[in-house]
Amino acid sequence: MAEYYLKTPLEKDEILKLKAGDTAYITGEIFTARDEAHLRAVEYMEEGKTLPFEFNYGVVYHCGPLMKKENGWKAVSAGPTTSARMNRITPKILEKVEVMGIIGKGGMSDEVVEALKGKGAYFAYTGGAGALAAQSIKKVKAVYWEDLGMPEAVWVFEVEDFGPLIVGIDAHGNSLYSEIEKKIEENFRRLLQKF
Repeated sequence: MAEYYLKTPLEKDEILKLKAGDTAYITGEIFTARDEAHLRAVEYMEEGKTLPFEFNYGVVYHCGPLMKKENGWKAVSAGPTTSARMNRITPKILEKVEVMGIIGKGGMSDEVVEALKGKGAYFAYTGGAGALAAQSIKKVKAVYWEDLGMPEAVWVFEVEDFGPLIVGIDAHGNSLYSEIEKKIEENFRRLLQKF
């Protein structure tokens, strides 16, 4: 497996090089978004409104950070949230972009795997490592939609070598999560045959 150092905005040829199982680090601007922010973003897109942040060529981090106001905002903890919560809305967003990166935990649905083909990658970040993730955040550039509350607001971060991230789903339709599910099923069938 290869190791990559990516910069935002993402470049399509860089995303297409990635293979499921590779390791990556991201430097540049990323933004957080969870359920409520995804729903509002799609509403904006459908109504033709301009978003205050950019999914296209960007990196969205499924995260509800713990923030502290101290001479501006500072991230105390910024661990990933379960990405499956965004399964139903993510394909709608991917229809409207050319390139996109997603960071989260736990993988995403087959529909998202399909929607990422040719344009995006899903990067897995270790759950429970929120304090470590916060160390890679060099600056809080902006916060949008604060009315949604701290964890649901969109936080724009400047990060340096954010990771290590594992490419869980690549732009070629390969998913580590699907491979693991198949192996579990195979092992379960083998066990059943013994009884």
